[in-house]
Amino acid sequence: MSRPPVNYSEYLQLDKILEAQLPESDKEKVEAHDEMLFIIIHQAYEVWFKQIIYEIDSCSKLLSGDTIRDNSPDLQTIVHRTNRITTILKVLVHQIDIMETMTPMDFLDFRDLLRPASGFQSWQFKTIEAKLGLKFEHRHGQNYYTSQLKPQQVAMIKEVESKPSVIQLLNKWLERMPFFENNELWKNYQANYSNTSSKHQFWNDYITIYAEGLGEGEKQNLAAFEDYFFNEDNNPERQLSTKAARSALFIMLYRGYPLLQYPYQLLNNLLEIDEQMAIWRFRHINMVGRIIGMRTGTGGSTGKEYLMGALSKHYIFKEISSMTSFLIESRRRPKLSKELEAKLGFI
Repeated sequence: MSRPPVNYSEYLQLDKILEAQLPESDKEKVEAHDEMLFIIIHQAYEVWFKQIIYEIDSCSKLLSGDTIRDNSPDLQTIVHRTNRITTILKVLVHQIDIMETMTPMDFLDFRDLLRPASGFQSWQFKTIEAKLGLKFEHRHGQNYYTSQLKPQQVAMIKEVESKPSVIQLLNKWLERMPFFENNELWKNYQANYSNTSSKHQFWNDYITIYAEGLGEGEKQNLAAFEDYFFNEDNNPERQLSTKAARSALFIMLYRGYPLLQYPYQLLNNLLEIDEQMAIWRFRHINMVGRIIGMRTGTGGSTGKEYLMGALSKHYIFKEISSMTSFLIESRRRPKLSKELEAKLGFI
């Protein structure tokens, strides 16, 4: 059975899209040329947010599997799609350049007509943050968080918050890294230092090497290392377990091995997502300061002040980024056993 021909305009539903810009200034018979630009930019944001959610959901589904082999197509797909998310976020940052062609006076022509509408009512952006792993208790302005949303939007976000986030799924994936559970992979490992602790010989060696490289003003880092990677006490502020943290550090240290290249790229992509979202917030802060100064937002927020608080607090993958404090020079890394090297080399 032959399919009917596909028409460009109908496929993209352009009639709906191109008729979806309804400036408030037109309704009120007020001259405000830049309101059309304002609407289109925010509509574009929301369409891209939908795509980001689509990509996050696909990655979460793959990460939620019982097993993900580090040389499998699934992991390559996750890396590819998280890289796509960072590229989309870069586009969102650059859209601010277009927004900034609007002057403060241009915005004032229609600003009061928008009240109480606000970008803070973007339930899709809050959904992205929740799906990635931003917990409610870690949010800036908790009382204001969902106060501007419709009941059904609040319900959707609460449902998202009840499901495993990307960082929670990442934690489980990292905990499954098998290398330290298989004694056969370490039978020919040559210890660098005597081990009087209960730690694996590799980590005993690594901590000693790390401690030797600390400067006078960095000695406190050794206690932080022990707490971060070996203190099993339940810390509600943490999203990565000590076992997962050790796996992530091992991946960073030995990322040159073929088996660890995709895992390293995944960790790096998540850091890039955090960075791009932070850049977007920073650019937004500057834009808001330039356009409305110290005035409150149209939705009633404190405007620039609120955005500054969110910028400093809403890092989702900060536990991964903090691991750079615990790296050592490549030349000083403990040499792995030939069995483990063979495993990491796809042999």
